[in-house]
Amino acid sequence: MKVFLVGANGQIGRKLVELLGSSSEHSVRAMIRNPEQANELEKLGAQTVVANLEGSVSELAEAVKESDAIIFSAGSGGSTGSDKTLLVDLDGAAKMVEAAEQAGVDRFVIVSALQAHNRENWNEKLRPYYAAKHYADKILESSSLNYTIVRPGGLLNEPGTGKVEASKNLGRASIPREDVAQTVLAALTEEHTFKRSFDLISGDHSIPDALKNL
Repeated sequence: MKVFLVGANGQIGRKLVELLGSSSEHSVRAMIRNPEQANELEKLGAQTVVANLEGSVSELAEAVKESDAIIFSAGSGGSTGSDKTLLVDLDGAAKMVEAAEQAGVDRFVIVSALQAHNRENWNEKLRPYYAAKHYADKILESSSLNYTIVRPGGLLNEPGTGKVEASKNLGRASIPREDVAQTVLAALTEEHTFKRSFDLISGDHSIPDALKNL
């Protein structure tokens, strides 16, 4: 599968580049804003394409053409303001959905946030971020695409365990970024995740079993 990765320079994105770049089943094209980022990602096995989520839908559609799937793991980051959260996490995701439809790329996996679908459980200090994720997810759900929405809990940089819990509603908990990346990769071709959204935290089930039990 030819996978187009948005957010390749982020922490989850880097792990996805490594996984996809070393896969015998998939290849990866990593979207970057700055050409100077290309060399490091190409060393991990990715092809790179320069494009910007704040650009036009037609430009993004041109970038994703000939791909089989899109993984959207982009985020504005904790050091930016609510304006960038709106432009990247919400409008950027919405543009990529439109671009996928224009380019005929049917499979779309997005990394959201735990309980983004449930306003009553949003972190008060991060409400703009959760609102952006909430409406980006809704736009994807209402599209024509074969989507999967992965909503991970608090993200950790410790090594992954390969053990997760995946369900429609889970309480607040954490998960290593490595396990999120592994789950996103597994979801690409797991039919139990098609047209579904789920929370994801560390747990007791192997990733394949957790996804098959959704």
